[in-house]
Amino acid sequence: MLTALTASAFAIPQQDDSSTKQDMNDAGHSTKQAAKDTGRATKKTAKKTGHALKKDAKKAANKTAQKSDQGAQKVEDKTQPNQ
Repeated sequence: MLTALTASAFAIPQQDDSSTKQDMNDAGHSTKQAAKDTGRATKKTAKKTGHALKKDAKKAANKTAQKSDQGAQKVEDKTQPNQ
């Protein structure tokens, strides 16, 4: 009977703390990498959005200036005395 218990003790693998620590290490590393990736994606998206807004704002300003000039020209044409 003692032999059977001794043999079964060697047959059951013992889980040590190093594998648990390694699992926690791996989880921490994965979390860190995910945070870095998210940060990079956020930066890239913000940059693209900023450029698009700047482009659209310039476009709108130019269009507004053009229409203002057209309106001013119309007023000038209507207010000039007939020659």
